[in-house]
Amino acid sequence: MTGAGNGLGSAFSRGLARHGAAIACVDIDPARAKAIVEELIAMGARAEAIVADVSDERAVDAAIAATLAAFGRIDVLINNAGITTVPMRVHELSIADWDRLMAVNLRGTFLVTRATLPTMLAAQRGSIVNLASVYGLGGFYPGFPAGLASYAASKAAVIGLTRQCAVEYARDGIRVNVIAPGYHGGTDLGHEGRANASAETIAKLEGAIHAAIPMGRRGTPAELEGLAIYLASDASSYVTGQVFAHDGGWSAT
Repeated sequence: MTGAGNGLGSAFSRGLARHGAAIACVDIDPARAKAIVEELIAMGARAEAIVADVSDERAVDAAIAATLAAFGRIDVLINNAGITTVPMRVHELSIADWDRLMAVNLRGTFLVTRATLPTMLAAQRGSIVNLASVYGLGGFYPGFPAGLASYAASKAAVIGLTRQCAVEYARDGIRVNVIAPGYHGGTDLGHEGRANASAETIAKLEGAIHAAIPMGRRGTPAELEGLAIYLASDASSYVTGQVFAHDGGWSAT
């Protein structure tokens, strides 16, 4: 589990732990990795904290090696690590911010998947669950910057990567699917934008988000647990290459 120390990653970790999974909690923040592992162990689960930057090839390889040393195999990979930067329109977006976001969201997903596949190939089984976004399915511009072209592009690319991997590895017993969440509370994904926004701008954004969601509210990380468990488990044994929007109806409008 990458990005295990916060938000969706910690919710997924708890849900999988309740269903008997042993979890390698990979996070760039040592304190967060340690905190979620302590919580999982208190629940009775096996868990290991592994610190790694998913955009760094050597760090990823070391994380996979540490996971195999701790648990002996990898049955499920959840590529959850991701970032956003300050919302801006394309002509205002810096190349440095574009590259920084792509390094985590797209390169990171590729690197961790690439490093995990050999052990799944050896076992001839495995489930990979990638995290995209409804921004990878369509644009959103309520008259002011509410999202990022770089974020949308990275998540659309994750969907393409997922589908190609699903086709390439289906006969090897490896399933690859992608969850495309809408707006969910309880995460730090938008912390850079919030830190640089006024209270008025944040209120305006919240109003635009709620207006765009047929259910009229954000989701919660806990509401995604069941979908992650389904895709990780044999309950989805005939499912691969699919995109699951979890968005309160956002993508249906």
